[in-house]
Amino acid sequence: MPDLHPALNPIATLGSHPALTEAPLIVLALCAEWCGTCRDFRPVLQRLAEARREIVFAWADIEEDAELVGDLDVDSFPTLAAFRAGVPIHFGASLPQEGVVARTIDTLAARPARPAADLPVALHALANWIGAGSGR
Repeated sequence: MPDLHPALNPIATLGSHPALTEAPLIVLALCAEWCGTCRDFRPVLQRLAEARREIVFAWADIEEDAELVGDLDVDSFPTLAAFRAGVPIHFGASLPQEGVVARTIDTLAARPARPAADLPVALHALANWIGAGSGR
């Protein structure tokens, strides 16, 4: 049977992802099409997503997906946001170094659902949007 859900999902489909409520972690890459580092990062994140199918991975272009990303300020590209049980637990820039990103994701997957300090208010709004799509 073919896999109906890609390993790396567009943000627009994230709210309806069937594994959203069971996933131990949701990882969202915030990028821009014009960013060369982001273009290099996408296949890295794709490989990590394929190796960690229990985690939901999504991709957002901050310009194309501005309506969904909202007022979230992204200063460096790419930036990763991570959510556990509807709670934002990480927001920070990342380089496309597969080993470093893999360790970051694995560490976040083991972290409890407590919000990290000083996260942007807009990140909480994005978490609410994701949670509303999952029926939380």
